Amino acid sequence: MPIYVDHTHLGRHVTGLERITLELFSPASLAPLDIVPVEATGTGGMITTQTFGLPWRMAGSPSVLLCPGFPPSPLLRPFASRVLPYIHDVFLLSRRQDLNVRAKLYMAAPFKLAVQNYPRFFVNSADTKRKLLDYCRSDAEITLYRPPVRNVFDLEPGDRAGRKARSSSLRLVTLGTVEPRKNFVAAARIVSALREQGFIDTTLEIIGRRGWSDDWQTLEQCPGVVLHGYQSTERANQIIRDADVFICTSHEEGLGLPLLEAQYAGLPVVAPDDSIFREVLGDSGIFIDPTDPARAAAEICHAIGASDWRRSHIERGEHNLSRWNSLAAADRRTAIDLIGRLARSPTQMPQISAQTSQSSQASSGDRSAS
Repeated sequence: MPIYVDHTHLGRHVTGLERITLELFSPASLAPLDIVPVEATGTGGMITTQTFGLPWRMAGSPSVLLCPGFPPSPLLRPFASRVLPYIHDVFLLSRRQDLNVRAKLYMAAPFKLAVQNYPRFFVNSADTKRKLLDYCRSDAEITLYRPPVRNVFDLEPGDRAGRKARSSSLRLVTLGTVEPRKNFVAAARIVSALREQGFIDTTLEIIGRRGWSDDWQTLEQCPGVVLHGYQSTERANQIIRDADVFICTSHEEGLGLPLLEAQYAGLPVVAPDDSIFREVLGDSGIFIDPTDPARAAAEICHAIGASDWRRSHIERGEHNLSRWNSLAAADRRTAIDLIGRLARSPTQMPQISAQTSQSSQASSGDRSAS
């Protein structure tokens, strides 16, 4: 039986959506399953294939479809028992104010339809699973499939441990599309607060393309902010390598993969004190309230106050990456088993009860905390 994977969104800028698809849903990552990627050319081809091509394939054979990128087309609903969406986050429902017009029209409605009606999902974190439970069917089967963190930017600590512990120049870096959900303006305000607290030459370097809203224009007016736009892997490597701290001030994330990737460079990682960031960073993170710039700056100053803070965060990052990748390896085995069972007998997959779902949630939460 064919196992189709929606790869129609690939071939553009490689952002988090594309990286998860390549990392978790390629034929190599799902071996020994017989995976058939479904590709498309251009935006028009992507929309046509997602809307009509994938439903046509599902109607033509008793196949299985994995949707790791865009939400399943409404025309796929009759085949919901054989479709497995991958849920990156729920902000299409929880933060509609941060969506542009295209996301509202093309993604939000199909996402809501799928979440409310499909019997099973993959999710990228225990936090996403917990949030999804507020929107999905009570008997939905939600399976953790966390991505391993590869060193995609070819980073290493290098001479970081030997750099000066204290200077007036502190370089912060962050990564992502400049749009409201990323909340980079809050990071810029923290930079201003750090300058007031003694780090007078502090800068914030943002790697990521220009998105919607006026955040880009606002950031252009902020002292110390450098907007690099979308950069090659090699250039991103140089910017991250030269930085002192990685900072995230997002309103909401389903995972926050760049935070983990930055730890390959030995960077301290600053993030909001929210459950998803606690899950991802464990005890390796510096947790702040992005709405209070002065206090956030003070927390950062305290975290880098010790003489060995650079070496300490290199070690914390290494330990955290090992922890996360062990969890991801176990998830891969579970995911392959689930897809294999669905492909062998798509009409006989058991529907778990609400009680079983809650029990599974508790078990997954225990494992994530370990």
